[in-house]
Amino acid sequence: MHLSGLGIFHTIIGIIAIIAAVISFVKKGKIDLGINAGRIYFWTTIVASLTALGISKHGGFNGGHVFALFIVVLLIVAYFLHTKKKASSRARYLENFSLSFSFFLSLIPTVNETFSRVPLNHPLIKSPTDPFLLNSLLLLFALFIIGSTLQFLKQRKINKQL
Repeated sequence: MHLSGLGIFHTIIGIIAIIAAVISFVKKGKIDLGINAGRIYFWTTIVASLTALGISKHGGFNGGHVFALFIVVLLIVAYFLHTKKKASSRARYLENFSLSFSFFLSLIPTVNETFSRVPLNHPLIKSPTDPFLLNSLLLLFALFIIGSTLQFLKQRKINKQL
């Protein structure tokens, strides 16, 4: 499991981002840019996404780089909505979705890379088409859909109270 210095930095920052997102989900039911965990998620995910552009296991620009750029766009949209559209109760839906979708997209290469590297001598998967990986990603997608639906319902309740 050889990682470059950039790869090690990217991994550490990515782990911090995941932990911050989970803390925010537990505290607020969403990634909330109004609390420290949400802000930590935002900035560490920006850094992790940008450092991902300098990492390529297969050489050159690839799908992982596209994910990284799309995640940055989602984060910028969420940040804009959070800071510039505070009065818009409808903007919260897109803000919540953008942050949750950025988290889901971040997990796709994370799970793929982790499962292809651990345990060290016998990784869980041999290829990106391994059924174990595909089932794991399907489970994450189902959790994303369920979580997004719950966030939508919670936000609708909040919006009705305003």
